[in-house]
Amino acid sequence: MIPFLDLKTINAQYRDELVAAATRVIDSGWYIHGNEVKAFEEEFAEYCGSKHCIGVANGLEALILTLRAWKEMGKLKENDEVIVPANTYIASILAITENRLKPVLVEPDESTFNLCPEKTAAAITPNTKAIVAVHLYGQISPMSELMRLADKNGLLVMEDAAQAHGASIDGRKAGSWGHAAGFSFYPGKNLGALGDAGAVTTDDEELAKTIRALGNYGSQKKYENLYQGVNSRLDEMQAALLRVKLGYLDAETRRRQEIASAYVVGIQNDLIIQPTGRNETRDRLQSHAFHLYVVRSTRRDALYDHLQKAQVHTMIHYPIPPHQQQAYREWNTQAYPITEAIHHQVLSLPISPVMSDQQVQKVIEACNDFANSN
Repeated sequence: MIPFLDLKTINAQYRDELVAAATRVIDSGWYIHGNEVKAFEEEFAEYCGSKHCIGVANGLEALILTLRAWKEMGKLKENDEVIVPANTYIASILAITENRLKPVLVEPDESTFNLCPEKTAAAITPNTKAIVAVHLYGQISPMSELMRLADKNGLLVMEDAAQAHGASIDGRKAGSWGHAAGFSFYPGKNLGALGDAGAVTTDDEELAKTIRALGNYGSQKKYENLYQGVNSRLDEMQAALLRVKLGYLDAETRRRQEIASAYVVGIQNDLIIQPTGRNETRDRLQSHAFHLYVVRSTRRDALYDHLQKAQVHTMIHYPIPPHQQQAYREWNTQAYPITEAIHHQVLSLPISPVMSDQQVQKVIEACNDFANSN
């Protein structure tokens, strides 16, 4: 079976360096708010092209704390509207409702799965105060257009870059486009920790200080609490491990892009719709980190079964859209046809930096066999 994502093999490549990093932390005797976190924050900020990076406990809290900080700074208030793509993973929306803000779901661009500037513009009302630009599956949203729209309307923009580590447009990486960006370092991400971890990047010094305080019990100085904060800190061990893996992120991204390019050329059938970028293949590969390679098919379930029999492990990201979840049952009667079609048709093919060329070819052949047999 070709695994969907072989984390054991991915991490085994760097085992000696990871063990050395872990040993360094153990031997230091310092496990929270130490030199490893400081160093990773500096290195990741530089990597993204951002002035500040604040390590937090996970990707969801990176989003929650950013919106919370804007509230503390007086830039947002309860019930303000926040535009978010209707087809995103639910974490993007949980961060909004956790802050008692109002999500405004907008249908995505069918070809990129990301926000469409025209549809976003149409959703803006006098109550709109922010946009959450989700770089879904690893492709950067049309940030130049969205930032112009935001500037015109005085809106805040938060990148949900949880899946987009290393993605770039014209050399400008995810995490440096909006007013802030939230990252997840969940183990399965392109830059994955060996446990939960997350971070926020921003050029706004006041925002960075506020987020850092909120994640540390609301405190900037020990035993003095400015806010009713939480405990959300990146720990020394995960920071040390992430420092090792950050050094290999660009090379792993290039391998993902090579596999994606092979899929684009090799998979040839009418029953499988491949992901497309905004322009040509070169632009798509440049702007896409390919955290996931998501195809669409009106016969998705049959395709899943066919590939399973062909010893190709696939996954569905995501089977149920947010507005149809029990958690948001007040939205269950609302209709988002494009989003619903996407969720009923998407299937993620294996794409990881440790896939061999032979495995890639086997996936291509299995996909083409499905076309031939149907």
